[in-house]
Formats: sequence, structure tokens, C-alpha cells
Amino acid sequence: MLEQERVAALSEAARAAGVEPGMRRGGALMLAPQARFQQRAPQREAEALQAVALALLRYTPQLAQAEEATLLLDVGASLRLFGGVRALCRDIAASLRALGFTAALSCAPTARGAWLLARANAGRALTMAALTRRLRRLPVGLLPPARPYLDWFEGIGCLTLGQARALPRPGLQRRCGRALLDMLDDAHGERPELHQWLAAPASFRAKLELFDRVENAEALLSGARRLLLQLTGWLSARQLAVERVVLLLEHERGRVARAPTAIEVVLAEPTWRDEHLVRLLKERLAKQVLEAPVIGLCLEAPRVTPMTPPSDCLFPEPGGGKEDWQRLLELLTARLGPENVLQAAPRADYRPEHANAWVGVQQKIRPADARAQLPPDLPSLPRPAWLLAKPIPLLMREHRPFYGSPLTIVSTGEKIEAGWWAEMQTRDYFMAEGRDHAHYWLYRERDGNDPEAVTRWYLHGLFG
Repeated sequence: MLEQERVAALSEAARAAGVEPGMRRGGALMLAPQARFQQRAPQREAEALQAVALALLRYTPQLAQAEEATLLLDVGASLRLFGGVRALCRDIAASLRALGFTAALSCAPTARGAWLLARANAGRALTMAALTRRLRRLPVGLLPPARPYLDWFEGIGCLTLGQARALPRPGLQRRCGRALLDMLDDAHGERPELHQWLAAPASFRAKLELFDRVENAEALLSGARRLLLQLTGWLSARQLAVERVVLLLEHERGRVARAPTAIEVVLAEPTWRDEHLVRLLKERLAKQVLEAPVIGLCLEAPRVTPMTPPSDCLFPEPGGGKEDWQRLLELLTARLGPENVLQAAPRADYRPEHANAWVGVQQKIRPADARAQLPPDLPSLPRPAWLLAKPIPLLMREHRPFYGSPLTIVSTGEKIEAGWWAEMQTRDYFMAEGRDHAHYWLYRERDGNDPEAVTRWYLHGLFG
């Protein structure tokens, strides 16, 4: 990586060939002729650091950006939630790897101490005594205010932070300025540290440019997961849950430009966890057919809601809670399609054929709305759960309807006379019992205009 024609960063292979930071391009080419050079892009580096910061907000809302591409996280209140320092460090390292980045991770009782340990890749220090011992051996050149005076420090034999801290403070301040002393005091906890915490944006929209043109939709899952990690961090910081996410697949620009392909995931229950969203997007991408190569991804969260607090129930519900059930339905919807996973929606209609409709599981249903148009004193008569698609005409034997055996009426009648605006129905419904003790739902048609008409019986439903 070049900055102003000098090496700013290099790989292990280039270092093994003798290339060093600060070396000019020509010198690096002489030592490593096969080396590939890239110009440093500060704008893209800032965007990448912002993406990492947004994803790490899931661990703590107190996150600040420090010098030299460093992020400071105050995790004092998060240690118990994530299982301690080691477990939290493993989770943070895993999130960074999922985002496609490497980092030096350290922790210390002070923010500046953790910054110095991370810059030197010197491990972790959990107590002030351990931090002081580790800082004592670090090179003085880690402090930015000391770098203009490295020749002077080397001339007086002061090479480490411990030796610099042992120098007389008035003389060190006159020589190097107050900023050097302030950093030393911050690292050793002798001065209060003030940080400007990162504020999560009011709305979420994250983009990712791909390194190559992708023609297989399933290959986009890795990039989508990187965007979902940023989304979950933003949701945690804002204490929100998402109800709908939209993944835009951006295609070629220019003369062959196409509108982005939108993949929309609607959730029956709001969530803020990336594992469930990754599973849903995986199912959707597996069925997606790309009409053109994809060069970038964009994730939006157009519909969010306040995060629901966890259940305060002492004993969990058997078979999982409501949230687990909704996740299963959402996964089936993503795999089978929304037209194949339906739920019953009651309607305010007396006619059995029209009293229910099948709608998608994402649609919100309020049963109270279905009865709002019905009389409040409507009697609660039994109706079967299994309604036949088409009523079956029944024979008459021994003056009783016959279905495998003569049926005996065992309930009062339910008179229905409705549908004058579409399909008029005048029926009397009864519950009947056969000799096998099975229960059936029958009706007989009424013809008020013809009193001598023959009564016809029909089977319309079966009771469990």
C-alpha cells in the first residue's frame, strides 16, 4: 500500500523479501519485483472504519474513534452480559472476521492504555498493576506527540514509555509539549479521559461494493451478512427491532445500466438478531435468479419498531415461545414462498363458506374486527373445524338423513338467512350423531315461497 509513493502497509511476503515501511516504490520493486501496489484511499478507509464501528455497537453504545484507525469500546457494563472479557473478545474478533477485516484487539482499565497495547499488539491487561508493567516496556515512539523528538529521545537513551515517564516532568513538557504528558497520564489513569461517543444515525442504509461481478445469487450471502452485522449493531444502539428489510442488488452502470433488483424480507415479529435474518436471506437468495451481474449491495431498514423487552416469565413455554414460532413461520415463508404459507382470517359474515379467508402469515389479523359487524348477542353455537369444500347431498332413510348410518339430530338449529347482495342462503344448521358416535354438521335448505317443497339435507362439516 503506497502513500505519496512510499510504502505505508505491506504483506508478510513483502516483509520477508526485505521491504520496509517508508521505503520508496522503486526500492520496493528492486527487492520484490512481483509485488503489486495499491494507492491508499482515505475515503474508503474511513467508510470501512465506520462500518466496523456500526457493527460493534451491538456490544456497547459507548464507542469512540481514536487516532490511527482505532476504535475504543467502553465494555465495563457489558462484561456480564457477554460472559466475561475472554468471551467478549472472542465475539468481537469473530464479528471483525465476518466483516472481512483483521485487527489488533486489546483491553485495559484505561482507554489510552488499551490504545497503546493495541498499537503494539501487546495483549491484554485487566488490572492497573498489569497495565503499568506492560506500558513500561513499550517503545516511546508509539505516542504521536513523541515521534517528532525520537532522535532526541534516542540521544539521551530514553527508548521506552517507562523511561520517558521517569524523566523530570517540567523539562519534558518544555521540550516535547503538554500533549505528551497528557497521554502518559491518560494511559496510567492519572487523568480523567473524555470521549465523544459515536451516535448511531437516525435511519439505516449501508452499501457494499463487490470486488468482482457476481453472477450467482447464493455467492452474495457473505456480503449480505456483512451488511446485516451493521444493521444489528445499529438496532442495538437505537434499541429498535426491524419489521422489514430490503436488500438491493446493484447491477452495471453506464449504457447497460439496470434498475437494482430488490429482495424484500417481511417479518411477522420484529427482530434485532442477525442469525435469523441471515437464514431468511439465504433462502431468498437460493431462489433468486439474477437477470444481470451484481456489482454492489445495499441494505435498507424502512420499517422499525421499539425493541420489545425480554419475557419476565420464570419458566419458559414448552416447545419455545412466540418468537421461536414466528421465526419458524418466517423461515417456511422464505423457503416455500408467501403464497404457500397461509393462516385463517375470520370475516364478519354469517355464511360458513365466507366466514373465513386464507391470507399470508405476515398479515396482521385482529379477530375482534371480524365480530365487530355481528350482533353482540349472537349465540355461541358449535361449528366444526373441518368444513367441506362443497356440501354433500344426503339420502333420506327412516325419515332421517343418512351418511353411513342414520343420523340423529343432537342440537338446536342455527338459522342463517344472509347473502342477499351476492349469494342468498336460507339454511338451518344442526349437529348430528351417527351410530359410530361421530358428529357431523348438517343443514337443510328452507324455501319460504314453496311450503310443499321437498326438504333436502346436506353434509357441510365434520367435528373432531
